Amino acid sequence: MLKMYAELTHRSRYSLFESLRVEALLLVVLAVMVPALLFDRGVLPIRSPGVDYAVVAAGFGVVFGLILLRRVSAFPGTTIFGYILPSFASSYGIALAALFLTRENYSRAYLAASFVIAVAVAFALRFHLAKTTVQRFYYVPAGQMSVVDQTPEVEWIPLLTPEVPTVRRAVIVADLRHDHEDAWERMLAEAVIRGHVVYHAKQITESLTGRVAIEHLSENSFGSLMPNLAYVKVKRVLDVIGTLAMLPLLLPLLAVIAIAIRLDSRGSVLFTQQRMGFRGEPFTVIKFRTMRPRDPGADRDDCVTQDDDDRITRLGRFLRRSRLDELPQAFNVLRGEMSWIGPRPEAIPLSHWYEAEIPHYRYRHIVRPGISGWAQVNQGHVADLKSVNLKLHYDFFYIKNFSAWLDLLILFRTVGTVISGFGAK
Repeated sequence: MLKMYAELTHRSRYSLFESLRVEALLLVVLAVMVPALLFDRGVLPIRSPGVDYAVVAAGFGVVFGLILLRRVSAFPGTTIFGYILPSFASSYGIALAALFLTRENYSRAYLAASFVIAVAVAFALRFHLAKTTVQRFYYVPAGQMSVVDQTPEVEWIPLLTPEVPTVRRAVIVADLRHDHEDAWERMLAEAVIRGHVVYHAKQITESLTGRVAIEHLSENSFGSLMPNLAYVKVKRVLDVIGTLAMLPLLLPLLAVIAIAIRLDSRGSVLFTQQRMGFRGEPFTVIKFRTMRPRDPGADRDDCVTQDDDDRITRLGRFLRRSRLDELPQAFNVLRGEMSWIGPRPEAIPLSHWYEAEIPHYRYRHIVRPGISGWAQVNQGHVADLKSVNLKLHYDFFYIKNFSAWLDLLILFRTVGTVISGFGAK
């Protein structure tokens, strides 16, 4: 699926800088070789030993940063400018950590100059592409083509006659399940023979909206009901290692928040609730309490937090907006009940209700629930059945495209939602 997203970046007016090889070569020359020559010849005022090792690290930072940027920006709903800095900061950070662990001499000034140049060049190239290229699709106006109305940001050109577009690299979209007339069928076959990309409308809808409306359970990228099993195991290992590494920083913060809650309002510091988890097994989720205690025997409606809910405490509103109330779920991650990234777990009464009302809802339990997820960074909090159905489409997209790249994108976007407070109630 990710390859298809990358192909969708092809534009009607092609630019040489869209090529990964061209962009990588330009970045290596400007952000690796040029500053190395300037330092070596003493042009730059700051000189320090270890430039050779730093050049290797900078080369890794440039190449891996570019690959990372292209991977995460290939998913729908991403504005590439927002991921340039995080992508290169991550790649250069890995390179810097490797140098630190190997205790090799290196030039911090050179690495800093290389990083700044790489980010600046990447921004300049993206501004150039944004001004000189346009995303455009040709489509067959027959069958289910609701994607045209759902994505007004894309230039859609209807094909009025069954003739292959003369535009080079034209991308054609059609409802391939529709019973087209013979002339249109022949046109689509001829378009493929000529090298044009022809997509099914359902694929394009998923690519541009980031949602999957599963009509049949078998409709995922692996041809089976299971997601990427290899990554399931790798992700579990990463969750445990990452959580253990963060605990020295998390524990003091958890203690401070606990004391603040105790001083702010009466009641328990923690809020626990039975939620539906991995493979449909209930578990107890742990959060900081942000609301006044609920009455015993709360019903289904009481499990839903409404807009401006008067049960939320003063401190609780801040904790919910900043997502700090979710931090105790790190212990759910260690116990294997949750992951840092995945579909949010629902309260048991809500889960049973959704399963009764929404087809295939139970399928979302095929992966571990998460503290943050694709639906949370795209949609935010939901409180009604219609919104839950839309949220489910985001969850299905996540399961269908279950990968490290999508998790990394969600991680980047989670930082933005924490800063902005998007979707908090």
